[in-house]
Amino acid sequence: MKKDIMKYTAAALLAALALTACGGSAEETTAAATTAAAEAESEATAAPTEAETEADGGSRLDAILDAGVITMATSPDFAPYEFEDISSGTTEYAGADVELGRYIAEKLGVELQIEAMDFNACQGAVSMGAVDMSISGFAYTEERAENCGISDGYITSDVVEQGIIVLKDTAAELNSKEAFTGKTIAVQNASLQQQLRNEQLPDSTEEVVTNLNDAIMMLATGKVDGVASDLTVAQQYCDNYPDLQISDFRFEYETEGQRVLVPKGEDELLEAINEIIAEVNESGIYKEWLEESTELATSLGLEVN
Repeated sequence: MKKDIMKYTAAALLAALALTACGGSAEETTAAATTAAAEAESEATAAPTEAETEADGGSRLDAILDAGVITMATSPDFAPYEFEDISSGTTEYAGADVELGRYIAEKLGVELQIEAMDFNACQGAVSMGAVDMSISGFAYTEERAENCGISDGYITSDVVEQGIIVLKDTAAELNSKEAFTGKTIAVQNASLQQQLRNEQLPDSTEEVVTNLNDAIMMLATGKVDGVASDLTVAQQYCDNYPDLQISDFRFEYETEGQRVLVPKGEDELLEAINEIIAEVNESGIYKEWLEESTELATSLGLEVN
């Protein structure tokens, strides 16, 4: 790029000299030189073309390896998967998903840099290319597949049930799809549960929240009629709050695990991550991370989902 700047600058000077030789006035000469220089600077500082990018840096995976750092967005408010540990006096990030991120970085031979943000911001950061990946309990959805590269699944299982948490006093009434007509259901923004409610309970009203703890408080205080949730998470809330119960209604959904998101089109990075996930699934190490993270979160007094 520096060679290009020198080339355009030289061209600007030659243009100015040519005008002088042809008898142009000092003002004309100065204006021409200024215009040519501005055009040269504009061309030199313009965004590189796709061909120039490929020639200069290659893929995002190449850039990660060259920099020695991979950036990861996560929403650290969902123990034991991702949460904050401030027991040392400084904020450190922990959880099974965080350990997966560290494992990916280790296998690539780079450092992990964590960018903490709200859950709904994580996907946006990936789709805009602001981070290299995001690990934050993402399920596969068509909308995510349109905007991001999506990894193979980890924590694989045949079926993860999705349903609605309600108050125990209303559980007998709110037990079917029809029963939720006109009812207000809290959903975490940009979540799988938000998509399922939109598709399968269109006659209900949506209340968007940034995290499930807020949703549970809204349910407990009567501000919403239910909270859409993964039922493994829902059971934890019901165990902690005896006034809550899981509705008999179930969303129709099957999954093959949680996913890592990467910027769209970064196939080399996605392939490398999929190879690492295959190792994680085969070894069963994620279960160990989950057990250790659950113990740590409990010792910190955090509510475990």
